[in-house]
Amino acid sequence: MNPFDYIRPASIDEAVAAASEPGSAYLAAGTNLLDLMKGGAMRPTRLVDITHLPSLNAIERDNDGGARVGALVKNSDLAYDDKFARDFPAVAEALLSGASPQLRNAATVGGNLMQRTRCAYFYDTASACNRRVPGAGCDARDGLNANHAVLGWSDACIATNPSDFCVALAALDAVVEIAGREGRREVALTDFHLLPGDTPQDETALAPGELIVGVRLPGEAATLAWHSRYLKVRERTSYAFALVSAAAALAIDDAGTITDARIALGGVAAKPWRARAAEAGLIGEKANVEAFAAAGRAAFAEAAPSGDNAYKIRLGQNIVARVLARAAAGTPHELPALPASPFATAHGELAHV
Repeated sequence: MNPFDYIRPASIDEAVAAASEPGSAYLAAGTNLLDLMKGGAMRPTRLVDITHLPSLNAIERDNDGGARVGALVKNSDLAYDDKFARDFPAVAEALLSGASPQLRNAATVGGNLMQRTRCAYFYDTASACNRRVPGAGCDARDGLNANHAVLGWSDACIATNPSDFCVALAALDAVVEIAGREGRREVALTDFHLLPGDTPQDETALAPGELIVGVRLPGEAATLAWHSRYLKVRERTSYAFALVSAAAALAIDDAGTITDARIALGGVAAKPWRARAAEAGLIGEKANVEAFAAAGRAAFAEAAPSGDNAYKIRLGQNIVARVLARAAAGTPHELPALPASPFATAHGELAHV
């Protein structure tokens, strides 16, 4: 690990000023950053410790039923907040399906949004990786790439975003609140992470020095809580990143017709992927197996293998159909013992009726 300066600012403005210097990185729990520093994949020359900044660790509710979550709120604290989990169950299910309890007790909301890809070639400093060293090439293109992207990839990068949390946020139109030298601004979660194109080193919409200060969920998202689920397929039942995941939320009228639909995908692109064409195709349809299968096909209509990963397309189609079926059945009273797992036995019980 290379030498670095350590700065502990007393305010958000001080933090932004300090992190605006070249070579700087923000430090919260460090569950991803410190691993990357130890392996040499990241070599910041300055760490700006934000763990004691005020106003970044609160869960607040809006008058319209929405929620604002500070960037330093721990993943486990958010997932186990009763009111938040009741109103945004897919988000809680996604949080509890990621990592281990120990990591969830340390990892933060803002850090989750900023975690880097788990592509092995990004972590291996002996391999060519355009994200780590722009212009170096991408060894994943002709390497072991069965877990890589099938949507939105380019010849410069075929890595995937590893977050579970962000997939559910993307489905529910979450907004990222950002502080920078020019003041505060907001970016839709679906626009926060960038596709690789020719510049895969540009991973987010953040400018130098900008800091995530919170995430906001609109009140409309809470109205979908009755039919809202997250589903994840992984190589191990727990403690593994998604091969493919999906978050779904539905509004269904008394006649069984879908009046609103939200679908987002994980493990298939460099960002959480909002399946808007699949959503549009569900509006006005009956909530049944045929409609859900059609949505799965629509969600992956533009997908293409980036290597030995054609299986992800069929798997993703099936995962979309299954998560929609679970959402239509209703949100369980309690999260299953294996959150987001296809092996979980808890099925819909319309907890919010």
